[in-house]
Amino acid sequence: MSKQKIARSEIREMAFQTLFPLDFDQEISKKDALETVISLEHANWLSEEGDDFVPAYLDTLVTGVVEHREFLDQAIQPFLKSSWTLKRLNKTDHLIMQLAIFEMNFVDEVPNKVALNEALELAKKYSDDSSRRFINGLLSSYMASLAKK
Repeated sequence: MSKQKIARSEIREMAFQTLFPLDFDQEISKKDALETVISLEHANWLSEEGDDFVPAYLDTLVTGVVEHREFLDQAIQPFLKSSWTLKRLNKTDHLIMQLAIFEMNFVDEVPNKVALNEALELAKKYSDDSSRRFINGLLSSYMASLAKK
């Protein structure tokens, strides 16, 4: 099987699609979630033996968000309005922000502005305009706080 060049924006979307079931179902494994997304979006990546080609960056994003969830949530919390909690966030917006904040903190080759813009693209596709504005405001504030460090 050939290892195709995949756009990082497509990989981010696949990471989001993989993280979504992992967030809801504690019984599902990362491998099962990845295989499901790959089989739905890119069946040509699966060999006849069922071995799949998982782009390294996809694995980095999924594993990173799962392993750093507590850090990511602690990064989000201070930027929520005082009456809001993480539990009040809808899962879609929460995951999009976790992905962006993971990239901002742990992926040096992705500029923070790119992580923000990619999060907004995911929000356009999977959320509504008010959520997109909310995500933009929170991530912009977070990005500004990183610049001050």
